[in-house]
Amino acid sequence: MRNLRLFCSALALSGMIFSLNGCGFQPLYGEQSQKGAADVSAELKRVYVANIPERTGQQLRLALQQNMAGAGPEAPDGYTLYVSPYFGEEAIDIHADNTSGRTRINAHAHWQLMTVAEHPVLLAQGDATSLDGYTTVYEQYFAQTMNNETALGRVAQALGDQITQQVAIWFRTQTKPAQGASQQGPKTYYPLVNTMPNNSDQGDPQEEAGADAIPNMATGRSPTNGNSQ
Repeated sequence: MRNLRLFCSALALSGMIFSLNGCGFQPLYGEQSQKGAADVSAELKRVYVANIPERTGQQLRLALQQNMAGAGPEAPDGYTLYVSPYFGEEAIDIHADNTSGRTRINAHAHWQLMTVAEHPVLLAQGDATSLDGYTTVYEQYFAQTMNNETALGRVAQALGDQITQQVAIWFRTQTKPAQGASQQGPKTYYPLVNTMPNNSDQGDPQEEAGADAIPNMATGRSPTNGNSQ
């Protein structure tokens, strides 16, 4: 009786697999039955990841190289991937003495996939975001530094995983991934009440809101590039 139940379970599972194939479902990195479909794993190995400045940028680049090369050797001769990341920190869990009990890391990256040619052509582009954090330990400076570096490494790896998946989807579908919300809609600015204008023609200094629509001055996070005017 037990063998009969096992046989029925295996038969039902195989039927589910065939039904998924009938609906058009296919694994992203698996072999394709469709004629002319791209070999995603082989195409990913042809991607050269351009240099990314700073330590966190190098961690992101290493994560991308490892993800795209897979288990085999890479041959980056077909495409160039340019990535522009941003890593910002904000203080949360503010105590009565104005110290912070936790640091949150917000990160996003914009990527562009270009052809390798005398006049490169933009093939696809997209955005990735990640969020992480760690508990602040003021009494132990070494532990604080390690917590910060470890959290930044996790964020870089998460961005690398997202970008790799988006590039793989483009190789499979040849369609452009959806753009991040930060690239759309009107921008919001808040006045900087404690900042004096450089000249009388500039007007009141203003700060651009972050991706969460909250100004940096309200959270204590480091300012983004070009977020004030």
